[in-house]
Amino acid sequence: MKRQFPVAFFPAAGIAAMAAVLMSCNGNEVKVKADAAAANTTEVSVGVVAVRSMPLARSLTLSSELVPFQEIDVYAKESGYVKQLLVDYGTQVKAGQLMAVLEIPELESQLHQDDAAIKSAADQVTHAENQVKQIKAQHNVLHLQADRMKKVATAQPGLVAQQEVDDVVGKDLASEAQVESAESNLSAAQSQLDAAKAKRQHDQDLFDYSKITAPFEGVVTQRFANLGTLVQAGTNSSTQAMPLARLSEEDKFRLVIPVPETYVRYIKIGDTAQVNVPSLNRTYTGTVARFSVDVKEETRTMHTEVDILNKDHKLIPGLYAEATLALDRKTNAIAVPLQAVTQTGDQTVVDVVTPAGTIDQRNITLGIQTSKDAEVLSGVQDGDMVVVSDRSGLKAGQKVRPAVIQLAQFQGQDQ
Repeated sequence: MKRQFPVAFFPAAGIAAMAAVLMSCNGNEVKVKADAAAANTTEVSVGVVAVRSMPLARSLTLSSELVPFQEIDVYAKESGYVKQLLVDYGTQVKAGQLMAVLEIPELESQLHQDDAAIKSAADQVTHAENQVKQIKAQHNVLHLQADRMKKVATAQPGLVAQQEVDDVVGKDLASEAQVESAESNLSAAQSQLDAAKAKRQHDQDLFDYSKITAPFEGVVTQRFANLGTLVQAGTNSSTQAMPLARLSEEDKFRLVIPVPETYVRYIKIGDTAQVNVPSLNRTYTGTVARFSVDVKEETRTMHTEVDILNKDHKLIPGLYAEATLALDRKTNAIAVPLQAVTQTGDQTVVDVVTPAGTIDQRNITLGIQTSKDAEVLSGVQDGDMVVVSDRSGLKAGQKVRPAVIQLAQFQGQDQ
């Protein structure tokens, strides 16, 4: 006899409910997988630019004030009263042009005394010359007598007493000494005349300083004296000497700029600098003419001067100017726009669109950077397409639809 097991009896409604639950679960799983597949196949449109070779230059812009190439205060060499004043504010002068005349009575009187001293010394020379001529004439007579007496005494011994011969020879020697003395007096008189002339020339040189001339071509920017003003000699530092005027060279200006020590190694004599003067709305081309070859400890900067020609005479002292110096330049640099670069910590990344249309996130190394572009030393090649649009939602391997765009700022050279 077979054993019979109890049969479980399930109502029809319960079975139907369980089947519905199972079908619902399977449907949701299929839907999630379908959504994921759809997400992977959806293409996002991105703006791209082709990597290319171009000239790149890095520049440094520094600001300062324009100063004249030369600017001096014109002082008087000798004290005197201003007799004539031939310049004023804004007067253009040439090198050597007369600016003022001083009245110096003391030097005028001294010149008259010098003239008198020269005349007196000249008279002494004339007198000494006449004495020399007279004494030489007497000496010649005595010398001839002595020669004849000696010849007679030699040819006919005993005809002439030896005493007479000795007397004539002695007079000859005495007159020769007188000639030497007269010539010495003449030399002393000539020396006195030369000294008098030298003193007169010295005083004349001092008196010539009463005429104050311009040492170089320029413009008068300040005037300190008026007619009749007593000006002191500017050679004595113990006196409060007042200058006559201030003269500035206007054909050339210099712009003194402090170059930070980071950029000192790029500065070279002869480099071109673009100097922008905002108040004139003009840009001039200058030249790096000189620098101090040392870095100041207080500011960590190097004194550098840019020379600017002022041919149209529009530049004036004190104007604010900005000098842009080219630091380093490459003619064939692999470059990308800065908007294509993402820097996070020590990593620099660009999104490259592969030929298959997917995103390849690459680490790159940058070189020269301008305000618009950056040189890439490694990581991309000429012709690669880099994303320049919004990259915040892009992921590596994501399928995208590249759209080549033209960026006006993608010029390669920092202006």
